[in-house]
Amino acid sequence: MSEALPLPLLEARGLGKTYRMGEQTLPVLTGIDLQFAAGDFATIRGASGSGKSTLLQLLGGLQAPDSGRVLWRGEGIDGSARGKLAGWRNRHVGFIFQSYQLLPEFSALENVEIPAALSSGGSRDDERSRELLEQVGLGARLHHRPGELSGGEQQRVAIARALRNDPEVILADEPTGNLDRENGRQIIDLLEGLHRGEGKTLIVVTHDEAIAERGSLRLTIAGGRLQGD
Repeated sequence: MSEALPLPLLEARGLGKTYRMGEQTLPVLTGIDLQFAAGDFATIRGASGSGKSTLLQLLGGLQAPDSGRVLWRGEGIDGSARGKLAGWRNRHVGFIFQSYQLLPEFSALENVEIPAALSSGGSRDDERSRELLEQVGLGARLHHRPGELSGGEQQRVAIARALRNDPEVILADEPTGNLDRENGRQIIDLLEGLHRGEGKTLIVVTHDEAIAERGSLRLTIAGGRLQGD
């Protein structure tokens, strides 16, 4: 008797999403089928407005699909109550955004600690956050606020924040989009190092072909549908 194949870590089945603009509807994604195994490094590229970011938000439970399902280890996340879905995201998924999305009134250390505070009801344990900021090269910038940091430094804070609860999946939406080429290269090197060194499943949305080619699983969105290399 053959052994059953392991379930995908994260899976999309027939995902579809449509936005309404006044009296018109705009289909963005149609029939998206995807599977990610633990430890994958996937890149998703496509033209501006192709639905890349929407797909990432659907995979991470930030939006609900109009059709299809997102599954985590074979179980659908779409039927979860709002609080349960938020708890799933906080435990298993780390998000990195193009615009960093740091709280300007908080220090780098406080920004990194936010996911842990949310999951623990407000209690804090700064030691892990300090370790993560040191890991991304910001050990000397713990108490600087975002306005006192460069774009590359802010994105490093965002990466440390995404790692704070030790997620299995990192979803990165154009993580180098606001950075110059050198800072962008350093950020991708950092993410790829985390993937290789810690076995994180890494899914990166990008319009940069050089970054897209670094993934072991390379995908393209065009016309609302997914194409593989």
